[in-house]
Amino acid sequence: MSRALALLVWGAVAAILALGFFAYDLPDVERAFRPTRAPSVVVRAADGTELARVGEIWGRPVPLAELPPELPLAVIATEDRRFYQHFGLDLVGVARAALANLRAGRAVQGGSTLTQQLAKNLFLSPARTLRRKVQEALLALWLESRFDKEEILTVYLNRVYFGAGAYGVDAAARRYFDTDARGLSLYQSALLAGLLKAPSRLNPLASPERAHARAAQVLENMAALGFVTEDEARALGQAPPPRPPERREAPKPQARYLADWVTEQLSDFVTLGDRDLIVETTVDARLQRAAEGALARAFAEPAPGGPEQAALVALDFRGAVRALVGGRDFGQSQFNRATGARRQPGSAFKPVVYLAALEAGLDPAQRFVDGPFSIAGYSPRNYEGTYAGEVGLAEAVARSINTVAVQVAVQTGLARVVDMARRLGLGDGFEADASLALGTGEVTLLDLTAAFAVLANGGERAWPYAIERISDGDGRVLWRRQGEGAERIADQGHVRTLVGWLRGAVEGGTGRAARLDRDAAGKTGTTQNFRDAWFVGFTADLVAGVWMGNDDASPMKNVTGGGPPARLWRDFMLEAHRGLPPKPLY
Repeated sequence: MSRALALLVWGAVAAILALGFFAYDLPDVERAFRPTRAPSVVVRAADGTELARVGEIWGRPVPLAELPPELPLAVIATEDRRFYQHFGLDLVGVARAALANLRAGRAVQGGSTLTQQLAKNLFLSPARTLRRKVQEALLALWLESRFDKEEILTVYLNRVYFGAGAYGVDAAARRYFDTDARGLSLYQSALLAGLLKAPSRLNPLASPERAHARAAQVLENMAALGFVTEDEARALGQAPPPRPPERREAPKPQARYLADWVTEQLSDFVTLGDRDLIVETTVDARLQRAAEGALARAFAEPAPGGPEQAALVALDFRGAVRALVGGRDFGQSQFNRATGARRQPGSAFKPVVYLAALEAGLDPAQRFVDGPFSIAGYSPRNYEGTYAGEVGLAEAVARSINTVAVQVAVQTGLARVVDMARRLGLGDGFEADASLALGTGEVTLLDLTAAFAVLANGGERAWPYAIERISDGDGRVLWRRQGEGAERIADQGHVRTLVGWLRGAVEGGTGRAARLDRDAAGKTGTTQNFRDAWFVGFTADLVAGVWMGNDDASPMKNVTGGGPPARLWRDFMLEAHRGLPPKPLY
C-alpha cells in the first residue's frame, strides 16, 4: 500500500470516527419532529380585558399555500436567499460570510440556512459549541433528504419564535396585528420576517421604531431580489409605521393568582391537548385592579408585628368571582392564600352557628348570660377578658361575645352546626365540639366568602366559580356555563334576622372600622394568639372577604379582624361601589 493510499484510508477512518463522535448523541429525530407541548391559556375578564397569559403562545399550523406569498418571500429574502438552490448547507453563503467577517475583524454575518435554523429549533439547544454546529449541519442534511423545500419552509414558519411569547406565524399575526396569518399584508409580512434576527429587541409592541426600521430593510431586500418593486418597498418603508391594534392593558401581575387558579380547573371542563385555550371569566377588571390597589396600600407602611400576607376575594350573590388576589406579590410567592390556604376563621364562623340555631327554633328575642362557664372541661373566654351579664342576641353578634356563641351552639346541637357548615359549602371536616362555635375548624377565604354570599342573597346556594366559557384558538366554544337553578338552603326569614345582627356588627360593633357610605353587614374573625385576622361582609351589590396573617401561622401583635382586615375591606369596597347609588340590604 502506497503512503498516499494509507493516508487516505486513515483519513477516512478519522473522518468516520469524528462523525461518530458528533453524531452519537443526536436526538431521536422521528419523535422530536412531532413535539408535544402544554397549551397556552389566555385568561380574560368579563369585558374581554386580558388578565394573564399562561404558557407559550402557539398559533394553529397554517399550510404554506394558505399564507400570503409575500410572507415566505420576505423570510427567504432576509434569512436565506439561496434557500431553493442549496442542499441544507449553503457553501457559497458560508464562504461569503467568512469573507465579510474577515474583512470586518469580527462576526458580522452568519452562514446558517433556514434548514439549519429549523434543525436547531426542533432538536438542539442554543449553545454555541462546535458539537452543536456539527450536529446542526448533520440534521439539516437529514431534513433536506426527508422533506421537500415547501415542507421545510412550512414547518419553519409554524415553529419559529417571533418574540413576545409567540411561536409560529399564526400566533405572531394574532399577537401583533390581531389578525389571522392568512390576512397578513405585505408590510406586516416584512415586519414579521424582520423579527427573526432579534425577536425580543425588535418586538413591535415594545420597540415600534426598531421594528419599522427593520421592516423597511426587509422590503429593500425583497426589492433587490425582484419580489416587490422598488416603489412598493420605498413607499412602505418611508411611510409612518401603522399603529398597532388597540389592546386593553392587562392589570398588574397579581391577576396571576386568579389565572393560575383558573387554569388548574381546566381539565375538569375540557380535554387538554396541545391546543391553545381562551378562558372567559366572571372577573370584573375594574374590581380586580381595585382589589390589587387596596392590598398594596394596606402594606404601604408595614407595622412591626403586623401581618406579612393577605388575600382578598369579591363575589356576586351567586358566587361568581369578581376579583381575587391571593397574596402581596406573585413574583415572590405563587401560593394562593385565597383558594389554597385553610385557616381557622375565628369569630367569622359565628354566623354559621346562629343560622343553624335560628333554623333549629332559636327565638331571636331570647337572652343569654355572658359570664364564665364550662362545658365538658372547655371554658370559653371573651377577647377583652370581661363579661357583660345578660345580653340579647343582636348585641352578642355585634360585640362578638364568645360565651354566648358557645351556649347557642350547644343549645342548637353541634351536629346541626356541622351540617349547616357543610350546606354553606365550608366542607364536612368539622369536629362537633364546643370550640367549633369560635371557629376552630379550617376554611379557605374563598369558601367562607361564598358562605356569606348565601346570607347576602337571602339563603340560596352560592358555589364560587370564575369560568364562564372556554374556547380554542380558532374561537370554537369547547365549554360554556349553563344556567343553574337556584337551590334554597336556608329560610329567608332566618337569613334576614341574622343579616340584621351582622349589620349591627358593622354599624357599632367589632366591625365598625368597615363602615361604608351605605348599608353593609359583616363579621370580624380573630384566632387564638392573633394568628389569623378576617373580615367578611357584603352590601346590596357585592360580597367580599379579607384574610391577613403570616404563612407560617406565627402570631401577630394584637392584630384583630376589626383592625387591618376591616380597613382593607372598607378601602376596597369604597372603590368597588364608586358611582353606584346606596341601596338597602333588604
